[in-house]
Amino acid sequence: MASSTSATSQVDQNQFLQLMVKQLQSQDPLNPTDSGQMLAQLAQFSTLSGMEKLNTSFSEMLTLQEISQGSNLVGKQISYTNTSGASASGTVSAVNMSNGSVSLTVGKDSVSLSQITGFTGA
Repeated sequence: MASSTSATSQVDQNQFLQLMVKQLQSQDPLNPTDSGQMLAQLAQFSTLSGMEKLNTSFSEMLTLQEISQGSNLVGKQISYTNTSGASASGTVSAVNMSNGSVSLTVGKDSVSLSQITGFTGA
């Protein structure tokens, strides 16, 4: 996920720089582009780039937190809503990571953290 976001950001940065170069090449020499506006655009672009990196970091931090929460439940009895909508319970035997989401193995079920309705401890 992070690599696709990074690739998209890189394409956007390249497009922005190409647009800026075209603007500078096609400006009227007798009426040049205001350097203040150009600096404002660069500052906005830099801020946007920083926010994208921050969002990526927060996403990675959330994933690490979910892995930590899941690993703390290994060996504990949990109650959860299974995929058919019925209440179930069992002991967590493993934590899995697939396609960027964390799930727990309870018996033969794969349970996401959002399906958990409670836990009893051991």
